Amino acid sequence: MPHLVILYTPDLEPHADMSRLCRRLADTMIAQRDENDAPVFPVGGTRVLAYPATHFAVADGSGEHGFVYLNLRMGAGRSSAVHKACGEALVACVRSHFEALLATRHFGITLQIDESPGQVFDGKAGNLHPLFQKKG
Repeated sequence: MPHLVILYTPDLEPHADMSRLCRRLADTMIAQRDENDAPVFPVGGTRVLAYPATHFAVADGSGEHGFVYLNLRMGAGRSSAVHKACGEALVACVRSHFEALLATRHFGITLQIDESPGQVFDGKAGNLHPLFQKKG
């Protein structure tokens, strides 16, 4: 964790480099610092995944409107100030990425941040985290 999942209408894909957006958002997440200047998110745990919605209904059904929905899920323990700063940084990143398209198309952008306060199960396996832990 953290995982940022993006759902979007596929009509936006020809006009937006979604892989680039994923990388920009991951870099934005990795750059976040808390009140003690400590990283908010572990590099090895940061994931950004984007999926076009196969089936969707937006607004009036004209087919002229799209959406981008982003959901950041993170573990508990961060302050509300950190939540707000991360949210604002991510929204700024998304707006910047879609700036040209927003000038020519009508679509909505929503970012929600969810915190996982009481996980019932959190199974993990893999070897990514050690790659990014400081040695010394």
